[in-house]
Amino acid sequence: MSLEEKRAWIYTVVAVVVPAVYFAMILSQVPGADVTRIAYVRPLLTAVGVSIVLNVAATIVASILARDDIAPKDERERQIDRHGEYVGFYVMSVASVVPLVLAMAEAPHFWIANALYLAFVLAALTSSIVKIVAYRRGL
Repeated sequence: MSLEEKRAWIYTVVAVVVPAVYFAMILSQVPGADVTRIAYVRPLLTAVGVSIVLNVAATIVASILARDDIAPKDERERQIDRHGEYVGFYVMSVASVVPLVLAMAEAPHFWIANALYLAFVLAALTSSIVKIVAYRRGL
């Protein structure tokens, strides 16, 4: 498995685990609560920060463990990366319609922020999964 494929796996795992924990914590407060009073900003920023730190740290560890196998990206890996990012872009573009509609409907910031975060998560997951499938099955 190439380092780039390992990075896609790392990104996928982080993009599942961290948002799952965040949404479990935050959405458990919603039933029977006024969402304008739910403190979601700090946990949301923490989730984003933890995702970044985990991705960087895990990629560094994977790079150290695979230092003998590290090679420059070849054309296939560049194509896979472009394809995954391309698909992720379209998912983000479509998913970002929801927070836009919520903003136009003057929904509480809680829903807008969480819908936007979910759009980013879905785009990241889709991009990573497309890359993993491409590594396994080809483009």
